[in-house]
Amino acid sequence: MQLKLTYNRRKTHSVEVGNICIGSDYPVRVQTMANTSTNDIDASVEQARRCIEAGAELLRYTTQGMREVESLREIHEQVLTSVPLVADVHFQADVADAAAQVVEKVRINPGNYIDPARKFKHIDYSNSEYRQELQRLRERFTRLLDICKEHHTAIRLGVNHGSLSDRIMSRYGDTPAGMVESVMEFLRVAEDEHFPNIVISIKASNTRVMVDTVRLLVKQMRHEKMTYPLHLGVTEAGEGEDGRIKSAVGIGALLADGIGDTIRVSLSEPPENEIPVAQDLLAYFADDDSPRYDGSVTAEVLDNIGGTAEIRYSSMESDWELFCLQAAAECGRLLWDYKATELTLENPNFTESKRNFLSKDILQAARVRMYKTEYISCPGCGRTLFDLEKTIQDVKAGLSGIENAGLSAERSNSGTVYQQSGLKIAIMGCIVNGPGEMADADYGYVGAGRERVSLYRGKECVLKNIPQEEAVQELLKLIEQDKQQ
Repeated sequence: MQLKLTYNRRKTHSVEVGNICIGSDYPVRVQTMANTSTNDIDASVEQARRCIEAGAELLRYTTQGMREVESLREIHEQVLTSVPLVADVHFQADVADAAAQVVEKVRINPGNYIDPARKFKHIDYSNSEYRQELQRLRERFTRLLDICKEHHTAIRLGVNHGSLSDRIMSRYGDTPAGMVESVMEFLRVAEDEHFPNIVISIKASNTRVMVDTVRLLVKQMRHEKMTYPLHLGVTEAGEGEDGRIKSAVGIGALLADGIGDTIRVSLSEPPENEIPVAQDLLAYFADDDSPRYDGSVTAEVLDNIGGTAEIRYSSMESDWELFCLQAAAECGRLLWDYKATELTLENPNFTESKRNFLSKDILQAARVRMYKTEYISCPGCGRTLFDLEKTIQDVKAGLSGIENAGLSAERSNSGTVYQQSGLKIAIMGCIVNGPGEMADADYGYVGAGRERVSLYRGKECVLKNIPQEEAVQELLKLIEQDKQQ
């Protein structure tokens, strides 16, 4: 059957962030995050100018402590009125208070705002004890809300898969429901305090988890009569064509649902590279009645594979990168919603072989099938402890001989795929994006200090603080040892 996908954007209230507004009455905003050290003011300002020239409408900076807050003050003075700045704060609520007096928006992570750093320990709370923890959250968060009211500062509640607090994990597990509840605890306080100036992001490197969780959050907000705008992104998407396809699959699925008020394509590349990719995605989902470029998409039931669907996407797009983005954005949601296992791409401008490889990449990005090693890498920021782009290439080169085994997907009765076989390697710049946010990976390569790396098997640190020049070989040895068992 021919599918006509419409784009009817979800209605939200508007949020003022400096000189722009976010919400469904305004364009979907494109943002990025600096990967310079926030304390290197000259480099940060120069990178900001490149990002603004590329079209960034918001810029985020890692803000580990009070020194970074003062650096942000200086950066802000030099890029004043150009774009709003966002302070990215983890673990230190007092730093969020200070940053809210300097920049237009503060990102806090509900997983570590008042709860201690996660230790992946199960804690049995009685209902009374759990209510006490929520009261502690309310009291501390209200202080930040009062500061933001005084200074007209917006807040981003940013939850990432794997960065949930031990408290939430103990009651809900590392699940979409837990991620949603982690957000809702804070939103209920904001509602009681009459503070609407909040944007929500809820991300995962697993596109299926990301889409299911955002859909669940929208449903829960609707149930509680909330209309907060949403920021979209696939965290740790990687780099190159794989990173772009993976981002398009996840972000595109939600844009097709009419969900999304700001977006970021998180690539392990210079941040200015992210902007045109996001702009191309938004152009594809332009809010008008015209057909999506010259493409068409069909779904058809294949009785010989158990009644699941084949998706067939046809296009005349002659630009390869645009064709990749458009096909990934259009087909991701359909692969899930139609429980499809087959994807055929038709375009006379590119060879059948090239289109077949792209089909496989989209199927893997959508977690339908895996046929090659997946690299989960953060985009880098001021916390990154090594040359991320070079390290990714070194790790890929070092592991190029590793053979994957057992690449067939596992599908539950509900049609949802969260765990599949196939090797997944996470390359993370620091401990903030370390063992928690690489929750979907088999092995992790995590910055532990200057020129020092820790290696993980799942969430378990198996080699700590080893010299960076030895890390790739040690990772290869670890994988080979595990294969022999």
